[in-house]
Amino acid sequence: MSIQIVEDDKTLSEGISISLADAAEVFYKEYTIGNAKAGFEKYGSELNLIILDLNLPDGIGYDYLKYVREKSDVPVLILTANDLEIDEVTGLTIGADDFLTKPFSLAVLRARVNALIRRSRITQNQDTSDKKVEAASSNVYEIDDMVFDFDKLTFSKGNEDIFLSVNEQRLLKIFLDNKGLILTRDTLIERLWGDSGEYVEENALSVTVNRLRSKIDSGSKEKHISTVYGQGYKFD
Repeated sequence: MSIQIVEDDKTLSEGISISLADAAEVFYKEYTIGNAKAGFEKYGSELNLIILDLNLPDGIGYDYLKYVREKSDVPVLILTANDLEIDEVTGLTIGADDFLTKPFSLAVLRARVNALIRRSRITQNQDTSDKKVEAASSNVYEIDDMVFDFDKLTFSKGNEDIFLSVNEQRLLKIFLDNKGLILTRDTLIERLWGDSGEYVEENALSVTVNRLRSKIDSGSKEKHISTVYGQGYKFD
């Protein structure tokens, strides 16, 4: 298990690695976006998680997040000292999987990290687990001009590929497996974030749903993801 920590505060970076010693064996500590990109080119395929500070000496962490999302769906946890909703919305929209505002307790950090790693493992191992059990349903879904293949983790609309983050993949699978049913916010938060749901920012689910909706419903006559006010969400 390996984690990249992109944080210019060396004391905090060291503290994070010590706190997460039970979660990972290898920590790559980078202090600038330039170093983080160079490091990613060398060991990016090995990473299980990236912890990324927004305020870095050579730029904004969002720039590195965009770079990573062009190459990988490795989970990314954003750290910031700015307690602003716009920062969180921007990060989640670009493709961050979670968001943590400084100062934070190490207990909350560990809970968030463990949840992200656990969800990532579930997604990566889904093909293997599904093959062990003869399921009646397929992991390939065809809807209109869209094909969602959860075995190969490929998603397309028309002739174009759709990039989905780990959370978006999990949310889409939940919707597809419960097509036509109203799913409450509490149900979705529990399915997406599990035991760490209590630590999830209030609008994280709304941002994730809207981000997924923009990718699969944009330009389509039929809208598949609908908000059922006062109840939750439904996929038709």
